[in-house]
Amino acid sequence: MARTTKKTGGAVSSPRRPEISLPELRPYEPGTALEHDHDGVDFEDADLSGTDGAGATFLDCAIRRCSLDEARWERVRLLDSVLEGVTGVGTDLAGAELRDVEIVDARLGGVQMHGTHLSRVLVRGGKIDFLNLRQSTLTDVTFENCVLVEPDFGGAKLERVGFPGCVLRGVDFTKATMADVDLREAAELNIAAGVGELTGAVVNMGQLMELAPALAAEMGLRVGQ
Repeated sequence: MARTTKKTGGAVSSPRRPEISLPELRPYEPGTALEHDHDGVDFEDADLSGTDGAGATFLDCAIRRCSLDEARWERVRLLDSVLEGVTGVGTDLAGAELRDVEIVDARLGGVQMHGTHLSRVLVRGGKIDFLNLRQSTLTDVTFENCVLVEPDFGGAKLERVGFPGCVLRGVDFTKATMADVDLREAAELNIAAGVGELTGAVVNMGQLMELAPALAAEMGLRVGQ
């Protein structure tokens, strides 16, 4: 059962975190086609740039310090796996499924993850620029101590999602739906669009004061002297 924390008007459920116990892994053989399924493989310091892994399943895998520039991994399934220190620009994970996954100290830009399903996912540390999560479903997802620059949650469904210690710059929540989304512990919160979609989220008092002008504008509320 998810942990709950008190807030005004009720309690907010905290995201369940992944519980990953990797088996003994066998090393990845460079050049092996990625469109096949992979079980218990250790991808370490591999150049996976431009690879085609569309539709593949990665189960009990570790992907460490790999380059994912322009990797085409649409509809991939990442299950009970760890991604650590991965880098890449233009990585395509559209329509992917991530379940019980940890992403640690990633440095990514322009990641396409629209239409993905994320369940029990922890994103810890690192920096991700222009993360596209439009029309995605996020359940029990924690972004922790990472920097997200202009992430796009447009039309996404977020349930039990937290952002402790995160820097959130230029977030787009347009037409997003939320339940138990905890923004209170974000180190920085800047919402570029969709501030009116925060029903189902919880913020702290300082954040509320900073959001007040945008909320008033969203409501058409005029403030006089």
